[in-house]
Amino acid sequence: MGETPFIAVEGPIGVGKTSLANALSKQYGFYFLQEIVEENPFLHKFYENINEWAFQTEMFFLCNRYKQLCDMENNFLRAGHPVVADYHIFKNIIFAKRTLHPSQFQKYEKIYDILTHDLAKPNMIIYLTADLELLLDRIKKRGRDFEHNINPNYLQQLSVDYEQFMEKLTIPILRINVTNLDFVENPDDLYTILSMINEKRSR
Repeated sequence: MGETPFIAVEGPIGVGKTSLANALSKQYGFYFLQEIVEENPFLHKFYENINEWAFQTEMFFLCNRYKQLCDMENNFLRAGHPVVADYHIFKNIIFAKRTLHPSQFQKYEKIYDILTHDLAKPNMIIYLTADLELLLDRIKKRGRDFEHNINPNYLQQLSVDYEQFMEKLTIPILRINVTNLDFVENPDDLYTILSMINEKRSR
């Protein structure tokens, strides 16, 4: 018997991770693990002053995602129930390395390594990319108050950081550029993505 399927959908802010993970959950009958975002009490302050609130913001995300993944592993993966998530915890390093002062990042990385060294890893990562204009448009449309002050330069740099980080991963990755794919409104676009995923999973 092989490993219980665990798929993580990743990519920069606004690329459509949650929407696609939710669609995959319905398509495959997988448990949908959705990251906690809006419960972070520091996000409003973070986007107003990154330097001042970065450490508190990143630590909140790290602790909450760690708890989520532990619960998911114990309650679903170990029981043989497949999972699709709209994130994986490695994204914490991408964001923290960009936002934290080097001395803060050194402390953060030590805590991250302790918490995550034995966490379940995805069997596959679906890595979504898109043009900056599309990311900004989607962020505007979903209307989260704390994202009103997001800096386009910060978002562009995160996309670059994602690219560099993905090159280092050994987990199987399916890269999909969704700039011209509207898998939420267009069933044909969703079918195209599902076909790519099914082909990748069958290898």
